[in-house]
Amino acid sequence: MKKLLSVFLVAGMLLAMVACGGAPASSGTASGSAAASGSGGSAEPSGKLVIYSSNSDTQVASSLTNGFMVKYPNIEVELQSMGTGDVLARIEAEKENPQADINWGAINYNFYHQHPDLWEPYISPNEENLDENYRNNTDGNVSYSNLSGSGCFILNNTLLEELGVEVNGYADLLQPELKGKIAMGDPTASSSAFAELTNMLLVMGDEPYDEKAWEFVGQFVEQLDGSILSSSSQIYKATADGEYAVGVSYEDPCVGLLEDGATNLKVVYPEEGAVWLPAGVAIVKGCKNEENAKKFVDFLISQEGQECYARS
Repeated sequence: MKKLLSVFLVAGMLLAMVACGGAPASSGTASGSAAASGSGGSAEPSGKLVIYSSNSDTQVASSLTNGFMVKYPNIEVELQSMGTGDVLARIEAEKENPQADINWGAINYNFYHQHPDLWEPYISPNEENLDENYRNNTDGNVSYSNLSGSGCFILNNTLLEELGVEVNGYADLLQPELKGKIAMGDPTASSSAFAELTNMLLVMGDEPYDEKAWEFVGQFVEQLDGSILSSSSQIYKATADGEYAVGVSYEDPCVGLLEDGATNLKVVYPEEGAVWLPAGVAIVKGCKNEENAKKFVDFLISQEGQECYARS
């Protein structure tokens, strides 16, 4: 597999390592004081932090449960997990009375530019340690916390064997046997689906985003046979459950299924090329816990936070 983009997010990552062990991630409301024991006291940051996130369980465990909540045990963290479209819709609906402090991972750039009033400008002092291509130096609203896992396919081996086809790249998705049997998300609602669309346009033409690439996208949409899923998680879960033969997804949750013991699945990186895209975090305008929100952004792009993420 050739990777079209391979960069380090943070310079100097080979410095002294920081331990990031801890309990596995949990869903719903989680108390930072329950995540780890540590020295409390009035000098320790406290209060609450509400996070809306589309991130996978692995990302949550590495950066939040085993990272931020260990560093700040007196901050009560409430995590609400949902798809990108749901995160953005809720933040917009709640703009007169924000219920979230942080949008973590649900980054849709068109939405951001169309709704600049929903985000609190903040540039972390840790930005200067990032690669210059990933610094928050444009509008100050989005900090890039990591490079999102490469686009990939999750294959249901049982169904593909029944269909008598193999899938190694995007071109293989146009096989007639696969019509209506491919799980793909809505790029306007799912950040991973938007990344996959971007990847197709980069690698399926003679030049990035040329007419040939768009022609492929049109043929691919026809292969979906009217079935477009609304969230990233539906894609890999439905493929694992046998509803689809191929899921056009991203690396982290798909590899997680294999690590959890799935034997009928296979992860394949498109042979035409796979791109890594920046994932981000933003503070909600008018949020109730702005200082804790800033601490969360600072942590994600700190050396300590990056080392936690790297161990996921």
